[in-house]
Amino acid sequence: MSTTPPPQAQIDDSRPATTEHTSDDGAFGWLRALGPRGRRAFTGAFGGYALDSYDYFTLPLSMVALSAYFGLNSGQTGLFTTVTLVVSAVGGALAGVLADRVGRVKALMVTVITYAVFTVACGFAPNYETLLVFRALQGLGFGGEWAVGAILVAEYASAKHRGRTLGAIQSSWAVGWGLAVIVYTLVFSVAGDDLAWRIMFWTGALPALLVVWLRRSVHDAPEAAAAREQSAEKGSFRAIFKPGLLRITLFAGLLSTGVQGGYYTLATWVPTYLKSERDLSVVGTGGYLTFLISGAFIGYLTGGYLTDKLGRRRNIWLFALLSALCILAYANIPSGANTLLLVLGFPLGFCMSAIFSGFGSYLSELYPTAVRGTGQGFTYNTGRAVGAVFPTMVGFLADSWGVGGALVFGAIGYGIAALALLGLPETRGKELA
Repeated sequence: MSTTPPPQAQIDDSRPATTEHTSDDGAFGWLRALGPRGRRAFTGAFGGYALDSYDYFTLPLSMVALSAYFGLNSGQTGLFTTVTLVVSAVGGALAGVLADRVGRVKALMVTVITYAVFTVACGFAPNYETLLVFRALQGLGFGGEWAVGAILVAEYASAKHRGRTLGAIQSSWAVGWGLAVIVYTLVFSVAGDDLAWRIMFWTGALPALLVVWLRRSVHDAPEAAAAREQSAEKGSFRAIFKPGLLRITLFAGLLSTGVQGGYYTLATWVPTYLKSERDLSVVGTGGYLTFLISGAFIGYLTGGYLTDKLGRRRNIWLFALLSALCILAYANIPSGANTLLLVLGFPLGFCMSAIFSGFGSYLSELYPTAVRGTGQGFTYNTGRAVGAVFPTMVGFLADSWGVGGALVFGAIGYGIAALALLGLPETRGKELA
């Protein structure tokens, strides 16, 4: 008689871990609950968004050097950000459709390759016009990465932990931002400004390495992929404007406009404000930004926790108010009080990032599986494009108001976000297919 034991059942690593094997409680219970495939998806989305952030910040950090090299005024430098964000709306909307039609992972790879290639191309630009075009094309990839990566992870995450899981993904923006500041400090300390800004863009090739790993290791959540394939309207723009979703689409777009208008006003102009109006050196600017970025990283993680505890809407309302107050305080610190400026950078970074933590989970929960990529990609990136008006206004008013005075437009953006919530439902605890 054979004593060979029966073969073990094949383990499906695509599903989140259950309490039978591991607890989903504790500080990292949300990560254990994703399961092996979910954790690989988390790693891919985290890395993609961090490098997306790195490539984005190569421009704001190099803005002063670019202005001197090409002889630009404040309006022209502000146009860099506007063009990037406007085109990112197109890229984000297309990436969302692509995610619904061919899958989340394939769409994620396309976005990463796009923003990496055109960031490097910016470093070879011979004139202002060419750089503007390359920066616009970089926006195609930049616009789509976050929405696609957020949906990929949201469809693995449990309803209980989705807010903090997506908040952790959002925190990678601060990681990429911090990496960009470190590289900026090193490059601009060693190379002359005329070459340093080009080197900053050339380092944008780093994300290409992530694509190889994504292709081999990351997969879409099986249940969500199956549900998406069964729908006849997958990836349809028309579907998100039908009566059942029209209100959601309009108010979610307005919410995104306000939050991103406020955020990109700060992200674009704070480095210039510190260097030109506060007369800080390259190393000094990097030090002040360290406080801002540290606050941002902790804000993302804290906001992710609070969006699960308080609900999506309450978390956004709370930090819209606090972000507006922090901007007004930061922009009106008296000349010479740079120590106070340094200290206030932490709560400013904290609040303007904590408001974003609920976005990935909230927008994913507002739309059904078949059009989740389309809805999230469209609303988030339309908001980004319209919100791009805010940093442009700062650029055109900086000469008369000063950069610090013009930062008030960021506070107006957060006010718009708070009003938009009046037209949106609470979705905490919602299960995704």
